[in-house]
Amino acid sequence: MADQLSGAGLAAASDIPSLDRLLNAEALRPALATHGRTQVVAALRRDLEALRKRALDGGVPRHELEAAAVAARTSAALDEAARPRLRAVYNLTGTVLHTNLGRALLPDEAVASVLRALTTPANLEFDLDTGGRGDRDDLIDDLLCELTGAEAATVVNNNAAAVLLMLNALADRREVVVSRGELVEIGGAFRIPDIMKRAGAKLVEVGTTNRTHAADYENAIGPRTAMLMKVHCSNYAVTGFTKSVGVADVAALAHARGLPATVDLGSGTLVDLTQFGLPKEDTVRETIAAGADLVTFSGDKLLGGPQAGLLVGRADLIRKIKKNPLKRALRVSKLTLAALEPVLQLYRAPEFLAQRLTTLRLLTRPMRDIQPQAERLRGVLAHAAGPSYAVEAVPMFSQIGSGALPIDQLPSYGLAVRYAGSGRPGRHLDRLETLLRRLPVPVIGRIADDALWLDLRCLEDRDEAAFTAQLAEPLA
Repeated sequence: MADQLSGAGLAAASDIPSLDRLLNAEALRPALATHGRTQVVAALRRDLEALRKRALDGGVPRHELEAAAVAARTSAALDEAARPRLRAVYNLTGTVLHTNLGRALLPDEAVASVLRALTTPANLEFDLDTGGRGDRDDLIDDLLCELTGAEAATVVNNNAAAVLLMLNALADRREVVVSRGELVEIGGAFRIPDIMKRAGAKLVEVGTTNRTHAADYENAIGPRTAMLMKVHCSNYAVTGFTKSVGVADVAALAHARGLPATVDLGSGTLVDLTQFGLPKEDTVRETIAAGADLVTFSGDKLLGGPQAGLLVGRADLIRKIKKNPLKRALRVSKLTLAALEPVLQLYRAPEFLAQRLTTLRLLTRPMRDIQPQAERLRGVLAHAAGPSYAVEAVPMFSQIGSGALPIDQLPSYGLAVRYAGSGRPGRHLDRLETLLRRLPVPVIGRIADDALWLDLRCLEDRDEAAFTAQLAEPLA
């Protein structure tokens, strides 16, 4: 049998080289130097076992047993296993704050601060003035108070955690009054009623889905009421025959009965967005000024910083929240604080904000800058996609994303790719979209209305050369 295999150019199982022989081969030295003996040995054993099974089933071409061939397969397998799971991508979806793609991009100042915190010891909980133990919140609470008008502040790892902590600290085994029209569900099927239940608070719904009146809140207040709460409907909008009660009126009702008024503001912008030509969104300062005793909001949405949940408001309530055992469980690391502080510092110079804060720069990028880019890239993508596809530079609309201003759109420009052949275009567009996702830096777009749409709002000019380089050759 072995002679027959040899005559056919095939190798038998007995011809497979030993592990020791391969480990001493010159061809394996680069893999050993890069990945180490432990990983190389494990990969070689897997490869040799696969060769042995194939040899027993009918033979293996002899060239596959050569040390160079084994080394190439081993190195490729180890390189693939070592490739980072968290990878950079081009966000051409048209959604600037895309939850699945990491939301806000940090400005250069925050990136430098995080790198410094990663590589050097820092005064995370050390008071440099007294030489004693410090509070990590001290690194950012003065800035938050300055920018929001609040008396005190604290930070946890996201806004859902901020709401959970607030409710558990102030409303455990008591009632929280919320309008039925504000019982939102955020990403991942997390719902306000579920968070309340986990926090130990009892939800009291008032009003209807589309209309809630001040009297609804007032009539719901009882001896077990802990607070009146408003939740910003950041990821949907109810239109038509609607009515809601503003923060100022809810706060007045709460204060008249000795209760706090709290607001889950969601995206939580710190500046009036209309000055940048963006839709109106209530700021944290405006919410505090309207009478809210506590406001929670996210760090990685309109704020443009790292993932974080920020709580600002009355000093006595913040003190109580910080004493809650959950605060330690939900506290942020030095990396979050290292990123958050420089982002907040940028807000102290609002005249430079649209240039220095990455999120705001992308949101305000004018269509007149995006259109020429789309026209430059049209031919590049057409060449890469091939003659089966037609590529056009077309106007389109971006959206802010992550639940911020859900019905507002931003005029933009990009590339629309359509299948140029006969038959249904669906599978052909899926194939192209898959090829784009398999590029060294994956390109993420969206398929709708029989076209693949690539919105260029988030492709800044400085990234264009690298984007173009990986489309230099046909995709298939």
